[in-house]
Amino acid sequence: MNQYQLQVTAQFRPEVLERVLRLTRHRGFRVAQMDMTTQGANLVINMLVESERAVELLSRQLEKLLDVTLVQVLEEAQALKKIA
Repeated sequence: MNQYQLQVTAQFRPEVLERVLRLTRHRGFRVAQMDMTTQGANLVINMLVESERAVELLSRQLEKLLDVTLVQVLEEAQALKKIA
């Protein structure tokens, strides 16, 4: 199973986290680890996800969510250092 590190920046609203997690599950990815912080009016979500699918299937769909402003896929080696 492949692991991918994503960083999602979104507007800080109560429903954003629910939408991100629901979309992640519907696209066939499993959240292995997650960390959230606030930066002013933004919410920054760092997620380590696992799937056999290509990460672009998830990142492109996350970018389409209403309150999401930025989605970054971090390199796998960088992901393991950042999470650990």
